[in-house]
Amino acid sequence: MITFASGMKPPPRTGRICVKVCLGHAALALFGPLLISTLAGKSMTELTGRAMSGTGPYTSPYTSNVRIDARFSPRDFVPNGNLTKKAWKRAEWVRFEHDMSGQRAYPEADTQVAACWTAAYVYFAFRCKYSTLNVYEGEDPAKERWELWNRDVAEVFVNPEPARVNHYYEFEVAPNNQWIDLEIDKDKTPFNDAGWDSHFEHSTRVDARDHVWTCEMRVPVASMGVKAVRPGSEWRINFYRAYGPGDDSQRRFMSWSTIPEGKTFHVPTRFGIIRFVK
Repeated sequence: MITFASGMKPPPRTGRICVKVCLGHAALALFGPLLISTLAGKSMTELTGRAMSGTGPYTSPYTSNVRIDARFSPRDFVPNGNLTKKAWKRAEWVRFEHDMSGQRAYPEADTQVAACWTAAYVYFAFRCKYSTLNVYEGEDPAKERWELWNRDVAEVFVNPEPARVNHYYEFEVAPNNQWIDLEIDKDKTPFNDAGWDSHFEHSTRVDARDHVWTCEMRVPVASMGVKAVRPGSEWRINFYRAYGPGDDSQRRFMSWSTIPEGKTFHVPTRFGIIRFVK
């Protein structure tokens, strides 16, 4: 068993934007009763949609309903790649072995994923079967590795603010614990900002006998502009693996929430749901 671990990093600094809207007393007195009767019986989703579009009920841009429940952990822990922790024993695990389009199965690359959370962190665990490993050899895993996706990786794309469909965060870890994190904004060119640093921690283990590698990630929610995780909240998320040697035509590109287009992982409308339960 080989274990790779990242060092501890200080939490990042984040900014805050506060917007305040005031309604005059006269307008409130005049329209208050009408407003209250209008709001009665309306869901927040419908009201939000009307406010955004000014027309009919809100229609979600997301097309996937697959969901994973992330259970609360009573204590924080440092990733070490060991998935026998109590947090993972009581977690809900999801699995996938198909390519991103959902059309082809790769049982030799069966992948299981779980998530848990505390107020300050979201944790992810991967259990990945493999035949052979394709990694960058002889490099320092402490340094961020650009184009890590050209080797074997486990990936998480997280959107803590689903209303901003094209804005999310990407975390990748390789079997030898090389890593990269990116802030993604598909409304910009280029859309991936490698200068962003989440200070996420990660650790991997490779079991050469059973041909399984495992990974733990710990992501500070403050790095994504979230003060604290709230029980019952729902974000958008997808899990991926890139696996195998050769060029893209030979490699396996797999996702939990399927992407029928089958051309890129970066289709945020195909993200599934992560629900934080306590």
